[in-house]
Amino acid sequence: MRFGRKGKLSPRYLGPYKILQHVGEVAYELALLADLAYIHSVFHVSMLKKCLGDQSSSLPVEGLGLIDLSYKEAPVEILDKQVKRLRNKEVATVKVLWRNYLFEGATWESEADMRSRYHDFFSS
Repeated sequence: MRFGRKGKLSPRYLGPYKILQHVGEVAYELALLADLAYIHSVFHVSMLKKCLGDQSSSLPVEGLGLIDLSYKEAPVEILDKQVKRLRNKEVATVKVLWRNYLFEGATWESEADMRSRYHDFFSS
């Protein structure tokens, strides 16, 4: 996840947030705002900074313009097919070229798994 600005000008910390509970040996659960509901609320201590009450060093979340950088992988093309023979069964595999990857990023996947996940891709 990135915030509105990049590089040297990007904010290093958001907050302050209230600690709800101590989780495990080195983690804390924070009370995040509703705008940050999609972020997991448990953080390792190395990601936290002690707040000394100086409100001038913290930034409000509203002005940052959070950007969701998630994307969905989708197959582009089936490059090759092969049947792997195991001891007492055969498994059909396909070499799949994925969107946003180069030819070298193609992977071998189970044909049955690919048909179940991307049935629209195999229907054409």
